[in-house]
Parts: sequence; structure tokens; C-alpha cells
Amino acid sequence: MSNTESSVELDLYPVETVPDVLVLEPRDVPLGGPRAMNVRRTLPHKNRSFVGAWCFLDHYGPDDVAATGGMDVPPHPHTGLQTVSWLFEGEIEHNDSGGVHAIVRPGEMNLMTGGRGIAHSEVSTRETSVLHGVQLWVVLPTADRDAAREFQHYETPIVKLADGVRARVFIGELAGESSPVKTFTPLLGAELHLDAGARWEVPVDASFEHAVLVDQGSVRLNSTTLAASHLGIVDSGLERLELVADEPARLILLGGTPYTEEVVMWWNFIAPTHEEIEQAREEWQERSDRFGHVEGYEGKPQWLPAPNMPNARLRPRGRTRKR
Repeated sequence: MSNTESSVELDLYPVETVPDVLVLEPRDVPLGGPRAMNVRRTLPHKNRSFVGAWCFLDHYGPDDVAATGGMDVPPHPHTGLQTVSWLFEGEIEHNDSGGVHAIVRPGEMNLMTGGRGIAHSEVSTRETSVLHGVQLWVVLPTADRDAAREFQHYETPIVKLADGVRARVFIGELAGESSPVKTFTPLLGAELHLDAGARWEVPVDASFEHAVLVDQGSVRLNSTTLAASHLGIVDSGLERLELVADEPARLILLGGTPYTEEVVMWWNFIAPTHEEIEQAREEWQERSDRFGHVEGYEGKPQWLPAPNMPNARLRPRGRTRKR
């Protein structure tokens, strides 16, 4: 999915202290024109850039495609990251410059590696009446920033992990379930379903920091209540998380080892420096071979021009806000 904003420095929710569970509220971001589909963005945030190497989280739907127009994102570029498309309802047609054509469906993991440069388009299919899901980005470490283009697909089974708890583990390992999907840093990604009254002591890797996004219902994470669309973040050092659901709930659980490098994030590019962002933008505008060509997109425009660079120099950002 394209980041339609030219800046990622706009999240202004104040945090007076850092609690055991940091709660981030989403802000609405429109994708497209007046009939645009809105997404609810919690990462990146002014007070938190990463959870592990997870660096971008858009949550959308359930949207009536007849009313919103659905998703129609023309070919656009990415550098320095992997994208994860995860659906609860609907379907999205994916085409990329690595020659991959895929239909993204609920419960199926689709991970695209951008590395030095890739382009792709995303369009909700004609069969889709309701669109509902999340779009996630993973920042690549400097050593792997120029990784080759790649697309991985994994049909995730839903399994019982505890009384009243079912899950689809799409990245990493959780409670004995694992995914074969390759990432460049240790990560966890899972969809969780909790029945009303469920209480689960979740065994987790203590070296990971974790985040819980509530899709439906509400939950208590380590005694902190999270409402729908809120993101709760817990730093590393815990071997267990407690999740309690007083009503049926669906969650996304993310985790990873703390990402300690600083990067510049602008539009759809991630790079170590301002100059490398400028270079990527210039090459995209020139339609260079760096990003390749996307076949199969039938909409207009045939490619998405980059916004103008800001007048100020882009600042690198680390895991948390500098105080």
C-alpha cells in the first residue's frame, strides 16, 4: 500500500510518561480522492517509530466498497522495507515489478521485499463487497537494505492455542506454532481470536518488544484496556503477556527484537540518509530501471508520481522520540 502522506512526522499525541503499556490512538488518513477509503494509522507515531522492525501499521474497514470505491492504488515504489498485506475480509489483486501477480485473501500471508527498489499496484477485486484488513511495513537493516525483490505467500492455518483462544501465526513463532516466512530480523506476527471471558497468559520471547492492535471488541493487555483500533505496546523483558477479553475480540499481535538503527522514512521510501531518499525519488520520477515496470494494472494514472520533497532536511528517526 502506498503511504499517501509526504511526511511521517504528524502524529502529535502527547505522552507525559512511558507506562508499562504505551497506548497509541489511531489517526485517520484518506487514501485517494473524495470517495477515498480511510485508514487508521498507529505507526509511525511521533512517540514511537518501531515495534521490533515493524515500522508502519494501517488498519482499515470493514468498508462497503460500493460506498468507498475500495482500494485502487496505482503502481508506486518502495525501498528499504518489506510489506505485509493481511486481510480479514475481501480480496486484493497484487501486481509487482518482480513479475508477481497474486490475489491476497483472508488468512493468507503475502510478504513483498522491496530492498533496493520495487514497484507494485493494489486493487480490490470486483468480487469484493467489504474490505477489511491491515497493511504493515518492516524496515530492513542496513546490511540487507539492498536485498533482491521477492514475494512470499503462506496460507496460515487457524489453530487452538488455549481455551477460548485461536490464532493464525503468519510470521515467526508463538505457543508452538510457526511460520516459514523469511524476514531479515527476528519478528512475530499473528491474528488472535479470543472468546468472551477468555484469559490467556501468552508465552513470548523476552528479547522481543510486543504490540497488540485491537480489530474487534476490546481487551486488557497486562491490565491496560485497549479499545478497538488502539495499539498497545510493551517493551522487551517479559516472558509472558496477559490478555483478557470480556467480549469476543480479534487482535493482531506483533513483536520483534528492538530495532536500534536510525533511518529516514519519507513517502514510500526508507533509507539511512536524506540524500538517499532524494536519489530514490529522482529515479522513480525518471522511471528508471531501479524500480522496474508493473504489468497488469488497468487503472489510471499508470504510475503514482512522488510528492515534492519538503523544504527542510529530513531527520532520521530511531525507535523512540528523542527527549
